[in-house]
Amino acid sequence: MSEWTSRVPLEMGGTRLDGVLGQLVEGVSRARLKTCIESGLVTVNGQVVTRARQTMLGGEFLSLELPEREVLTYEAQDIPLDVVYEDEGVLVINKPAGLVVHPGAGNSDGTLLNALLHYDENLANLARAGIVHRLDKMTSGLLVVAKTEVVQLALTDLLKDHNVARIYDAVVVGCLVAGGTIEAGIARHSTDRTKMTVNDMVGRDAVTHYRVAQKFRAHTHVRCQLETGRTHQIRVHMAHLGYPLLGDPEYGKRLYLPRGMSQEVGDVLRAFKRQALHAAELSFEHPLTGELMHFEAPLPDDMQGLIAALAQDSLEHPSDY
Repeated sequence: MSEWTSRVPLEMGGTRLDGVLGQLVEGVSRARLKTCIESGLVTVNGQVVTRARQTMLGGEFLSLELPEREVLTYEAQDIPLDVVYEDEGVLVINKPAGLVVHPGAGNSDGTLLNALLHYDENLANLARAGIVHRLDKMTSGLLVVAKTEVVQLALTDLLKDHNVARIYDAVVVGCLVAGGTIEAGIARHSTDRTKMTVNDMVGRDAVTHYRVAQKFRAHTHVRCQLETGRTHQIRVHMAHLGYPLLGDPEYGKRLYLPRGMSQEVGDVLRAFKRQALHAAELSFEHPLTGELMHFEAPLPDDMQGLIAALAQDSLEHPSDY
């Protein structure tokens, strides 16, 4: 527990207590300061104040007891990271398929979090080592990670307010004619707690925009833009639409090989053992500079090979395409 003391500048008269602390206490997020106030760790002129919105007159003597942050106990592990961008506030990572983002049941280590702790030991001082959003284990692509508490809070707010643009490449089973928007609430499955399902009665609002990028004989390459970020959102929404992601073990159908598909192309589809989903583009306003940041990650080799094989199949069967 560390103690911070100061007087409220006269020019801050009329400002709320949490606003005053937010301007005077460096390196501590507004959310954490509000928690301290509500926990009785802030005094004004020696009296405990628990209302963050209490107005300051100016000249008051403030005291804040700031609890030490809990240090992560996860092990730092030397796992290679594809760092797309880094500055004093953020890291942008291109995650490979197969890498779990955060330790959990069945994945106690060997995750992106363990890799981040090895990459930068200072991330141990942040909740979840600075991770603010996730990708499924078998989904590849871009993730942004915060390097300071202030940035982590700001990025979390951007995500909550739908101000982080995320565009995904996906390959679905079936021939989509045109793009559209899916608005369907997503909730935890009632019997299989590892899965999600569409449920407008109890589910959280979820919106996915999609457009056709390339049509094949029996599949479609689509680009999906998330307006919200629910667990398994694209996978659940596309399956609900009737076009599940190719290779999806939880929401997809049995592998579909259209009549006449060559052995060569069929082998590529059989060998593709994950959902065909890649987080290709990521855009957000930098919390420290206000600059609009935009990043792109090219399709990984397995999805490039998959799309090339489906294109070959369409060329081999022009009458069905």
